Amino acid sequence: MDLYMMNCELLATCSALGYLEGDVYHREPDCLESVKDLIRYLRHEDETRDVRQQLGAAQILQNDLLPILVQHPQDKVLFDAVVRLMVNLTQPALLCFGKVPPDATSRHHFLQVLSYLQAYKEAFASEKVFGVLSEKLYDLLQLDWEQRQEEDTLLIERILLLVRNVLHVPPDPTEEQSVDGDASVHDRVLWALHISGMDDLLKFLASAQAEQQWALHVLEIISLMFRDQSPEELAALGQGQAAAEHGEDTRELETLRQRELAERRARALQRPSRHSRFGGSYVLQGLKAIGDRDVVFHKGLHNLKSYSHDLGKETRRVPRRRQAAPEAEPPRRSARNVRLFLRHFCQDFLEGCYNRLMLLVKDQLVREKAQQHDETYYLWATAFFMAFNRRRGFRPELVSETVGVRAFHFIEQNLTTYYEMALMDKKEAATWARRMHLALKAYQELLRTVQEMDRSPEQAVRDSSQVIKSNIFYLMEYRELFLALFRKFDETKQPRSFLRDLVETAHLFLRMLERFCRGRAGLVVQSKRVRRRKKPRAPAALAPQPPSAAELEELWAGLAPQVQACLQGEVPLPEDVVPFDAASETPVEEQRAEALLRIQGCLRDARAPQALRLLRSARDVWPEGDVFGPPDAGPPEETQLLREILFAPLPRHVPPEDEAPEEEEEEDEEEEEETVQVSEKEFNFLDYLKRFACAPVVRALVLLLRGYARNSPRTNHCAARLLHRLARDLRMEALLFQLSLFALFHRLLSDPAAGAHQELVALAKFVLGKFFALAATNKKAFVELLFWKSPAAVREMTEGYGSLREGEGAGRSRVPPWTPQEEQELRELYWKYKEVEGEDVIAAIVAHLPAPGRTRRQVVKQLVRLGLASSAKDFPRERKGTRLVLWTQEQEEELARLFEEFQGSEDVLGNIMKHLTARRSRARVVEKLLGLGLVSERKELYKKRRRKSHGPGPGVAGASTVPAQDSSAEDGDSEEEEEDEAEEGPMEEHWVPEEGAGQGLAHHLHQEGLAGPLRWLENCLRRTAGDREEDGVSHPVPLVPLSEENEDAMEDRRFRALLRQLGLRPPASEQESFWRIPAALTPQQLRRAAASIAHRGPDPPGSPQELLEPPRCPRDPDPAERPPAGLGSDSESEEPVPVPGAAQPGTKRRRELDSEDEDNGGSGAEPDPPAPCSQEDEDEDEDPQPLGRRKRVRRVEDEEEED
Repeated sequence: MDLYMMNCELLATCSALGYLEGDVYHREPDCLESVKDLIRYLRHEDETRDVRQQLGAAQILQNDLLPILVQHPQDKVLFDAVVRLMVNLTQPALLCFGKVPPDATSRHHFLQVLSYLQAYKEAFASEKVFGVLSEKLYDLLQLDWEQRQEEDTLLIERILLLVRNVLHVPPDPTEEQSVDGDASVHDRVLWALHISGMDDLLKFLASAQAEQQWALHVLEIISLMFRDQSPEELAALGQGQAAAEHGEDTRELETLRQRELAERRARALQRPSRHSRFGGSYVLQGLKAIGDRDVVFHKGLHNLKSYSHDLGKETRRVPRRRQAAPEAEPPRRSARNVRLFLRHFCQDFLEGCYNRLMLLVKDQLVREKAQQHDETYYLWATAFFMAFNRRRGFRPELVSETVGVRAFHFIEQNLTTYYEMALMDKKEAATWARRMHLALKAYQELLRTVQEMDRSPEQAVRDSSQVIKSNIFYLMEYRELFLALFRKFDETKQPRSFLRDLVETAHLFLRMLERFCRGRAGLVVQSKRVRRRKKPRAPAALAPQPPSAAELEELWAGLAPQVQACLQGEVPLPEDVVPFDAASETPVEEQRAEALLRIQGCLRDARAPQALRLLRSARDVWPEGDVFGPPDAGPPEETQLLREILFAPLPRHVPPEDEAPEEEEEEDEEEEEETVQVSEKEFNFLDYLKRFACAPVVRALVLLLRGYARNSPRTNHCAARLLHRLARDLRMEALLFQLSLFALFHRLLSDPAAGAHQELVALAKFVLGKFFALAATNKKAFVELLFWKSPAAVREMTEGYGSLREGEGAGRSRVPPWTPQEEQELRELYWKYKEVEGEDVIAAIVAHLPAPGRTRRQVVKQLVRLGLASSAKDFPRERKGTRLVLWTQEQEEELARLFEEFQGSEDVLGNIMKHLTARRSRARVVEKLLGLGLVSERKELYKKRRRKSHGPGPGVAGASTVPAQDSSAEDGDSEEEEEDEAEEGPMEEHWVPEEGAGQGLAHHLHQEGLAGPLRWLENCLRRTAGDREEDGVSHPVPLVPLSEENEDAMEDRRFRALLRQLGLRPPASEQESFWRIPAALTPQQLRRAAASIAHRGPDPPGSPQELLEPPRCPRDPDPAERPPAGLGSDSESEEPVPVPGAAQPGTKRRRELDSEDEDNGGSGAEPDPPAPCSQEDEDEDEDPQPLGRRKRVRRVEDEEEED
């Protein structure tokens, strides 16, 4: 059907509305019925919206409906029907079609409906139309709630929806091509709305107590009114800023003029003044053509710079899925009178309506009374009006409703939700990205408002800002938000404007956090850690132990009076007791045993009335056999029967274990559960800044700086400052050694208008200088330009490509490489133990390998790599408890003999374990000793600690220490040994460690990568010794691990064994969480213990670290010069100065990065450029950094390398 040929019925209906003669509209008698028919037709239109398109093509709204609305408002029924029809006709096209149609035919219908809506909006730009609507709305609002009918409420809502629909229509870019300052269609609609007084009615609806139900409608209309406006420009209007606007335009024109003049001068210098008829041909040496010869250039030399191999090639078409996300509508400056009216509206709205309206809207959002995605209007209003208030004489009381920790939490929650939905809902990722952009702008404006509160002259406002900052900087979610947004930024889904706001917000957050940390010595923040572990299988249900005869006699003695009272009728019996389960699949005849168990259960629970009622009911149901007594049983017989049931050993039904298939059991065993551990740690700003040293952040900054000529100075400053932090503050200049960034630097330095971007020019010169200095020593630096780099790659690039393989931190592999001698010895050991029956080949190889010790997994991997085994499945790990299950008679006799032999020794269990022929775990030995009756309780097997004498003397000998666990012990017994350790009794307070205790075990732990926790333990012992000498008082000192590495070490079995050898005490009860340094240890004993764990000796031969100088132990500081730090903490000030080049082992996820302060630059080094600074950052640099800080060891988490 041709949409431009109207349907006959539709044409007849439209003709029955009336006609326009001059300026007067004459209604037909069937006008009201015709309007209702049109509403009915719209309700039944098809998916192409044919009725809507035909009415739009016939201009029914412009020629009929609006004249009826303006000239006949006194007809209430007709007015209501016309408003209903116009609300339907002006419905947004997105609501009509659901989304923008992907196919061409449906998209054509969509664009056609959109064009009709734009024509409707132009027709509504009339003062008469909005005057009629305002008068009608005013009359309806004058009615009290008792007088207001349901029709009146519906008409108010329809008028608001009509205004919303008209303002929602997007502009037509082909029609509105006027310059800034001219009145557009939207401006004319706003001016008509203002002249009619509709804006005052909106402010009344936002502030009236009785009109709370229209809060979201009003907020949506206000957001559409200010759709094309900038809060900064509105706030600056009328404050003598016309000259400032003119000056900004002048500066832009001057920049373009300077660029044009520079290009003209360059062209004049390239060609001679006299024209040459012979252009000539030239050979470009070193630049190869398609073959092996050099390129031949057939143009003049002045065109040489523009030569490229891509000349003459067809540009490759970018697929739609890889195209950059489209930007939002370009900002447009409205007419001055419209902007003045909107500025006054903003001022009145802030002073009288903002706090109340935002409270109502948020309450409806939280209670889920609003429609889906209505929170976007709340986010927009927060960003817009807080920015207007900040630029227009900052008054925090006007926006107090949206300033606070709750506002931060609400916006952060929505931002995280949009972020997660953009990752999951790929088809609607662009829509979620737009919502995420709104939330990000609101978050940015909250941060700027808090920053403005810091500058307030009122002390109460400044204190409030400090409270807000302490809360948001404490929580981990706010600190990790920007890292997540940077890492998941996708230019095909998120526009460049989102990246601009993200960079500016991250810069603001980092600057506020840096200033907040500057005046605080030990800032403590929250840290969350997700642990994944396998769910333990639920143990089988155990049957309860039946009570003994004595207990039953005592129970019956208490029940007998209750039973007699029930039999005599003194206690009423319950009526709703049924002895069988009618819904059970078990037949009623077979439920007799269950009834006996229920009676017995009632008696044992002291419920005599229920037991008696069950007995009599069961007698009626099962009379055969007199199981529940004869039918004529009297009170003595019932009493005797109840007693027999109570004492009877009835078989209890234990539900059998579900026999699931083996596959399901394996799945159950492999289920993992995630637990989030929340802890606190000391915050270090540089450690947090190192999280931004990753390829996704640098890639996003480079992408933003590609448009430096179009960016605002503020945006370029924020991006340059972030790059400067990475390159200068973190000493990671190599992170910026990337070809795309260097191409950007080349374009910037050759730009004639580069003088307007001094910060970027200084950064480019600094980075390029560092690169060429590195390229002089590292010839592979030019190849590294092709790849984005991680911190690990940066360190390899600057310090050598073998530095991470020498065990220094957690690089790609902290496992020392296998030398040819070690590989040959591995082959010999493999062939030697391969044919030995009954022995684990890998365990034998690990036991006979020289230091440095290798783990089982490393040995298996190397055997597979050498081709001696096909896969790791050739060496299955022996399962725990499968070798020895039963005790033979000879083994029991041997155990009894060993117990008698060592019964009087100080460590009975330890001596038995040493001399047992068959290897057993400590827990199994303890159970067997208890089973044989050799000991009555576990305490008899605890170690007997000698008590320390009152005066230390040379003759006092220490008690025997815990035997060190061999690092090569099999993994299968680790869990059992941990159980044994838990079974040992608490260590006595006055136990004294022997001199040199723990030295061997500390050496093994140092080789296994626990050098950092050992240094932390050594520092804690030395500091405690100094404090006890200085104070003269000894108190137990807890060891509080604040870093993840130290927490992992405190969970290590061998590290806890070392703590026991040194005399440290484990948690004594459930109220204690940390190990403690006992008060009985003297300063001399603490220093001896610290010296015994210090790593002074050289590594064993064959170690890759044998040629390196081991790190020196720090000297014991003077008590007068000791910094005041908390005991047991592992802050960075406690770590010793590492020797350059020493191998520092690290954990798998961490590496050590030597970072020096900015103040210790040498005279021979290249001078660094000054940090990029803007007018807003001048107050930041008033507090200088403290001088003289020593070199430290900082740990950063490695970021994932993204291709």
